[in-house]
Amino acid sequence: MPRGIVLVLGLLCFISFLAEGAMLDWSAVFLREFRGFDVATAGIGYAGFSVAMALVRLAGDRIVTRLGPVLTVRLGACVAAGGFLLAALVAWPPAALIGFALIGLGAANIVPVMFGAAGRLLGASPGISIATVTTLGYAGLLSGPALIGFLAQASSLPVALAAVAGLLLLTAASARLVRP
Repeated sequence: MPRGIVLVLGLLCFISFLAEGAMLDWSAVFLREFRGFDVATAGIGYAGFSVAMALVRLAGDRIVTRLGPVLTVRLGACVAAGGFLLAALVAWPPAALIGFALIGLGAANIVPVMFGAAGRLLGASPGISIATVTTLGYAGLLSGPALIGFLAQASSLPVALAAVAGLLLLTAASARLVRP
């Protein structure tokens, strides 16, 4: 059974995938309901997130080589958290779009670095470690948007998105766990 650092990496992956799931399921709703976008243009937030994430992920190996895995995760999580806070707290509609792009930029390389870290853990089977981290991560993608919905129902969607920023700051604080 996996335990210890494998489960912690899995939890951090859960958070990262939860952030991605938040963009997938809630960005258009947020833009429509809280920033006044019409139905025809509300999807642009997810598009900006996706393009930013794809561009940075394509450069991921060079970024990780240059910054190292710890700094890549720490900076990425902080940038993504800043994007969530910008979108949630600044009522100017373009700020939400900029925030969503920042989330894509920041989140792009967190999960790949964590998968790599899981495969390098000493004293643990790489197969079991990667499977555990991957399973917990994808659980965040699947259940995270529902959790955000429950929190939004109890408060508001901007508050729920700001809470994701707090979780990402926890990821940034735990970045040393991905050390090679």
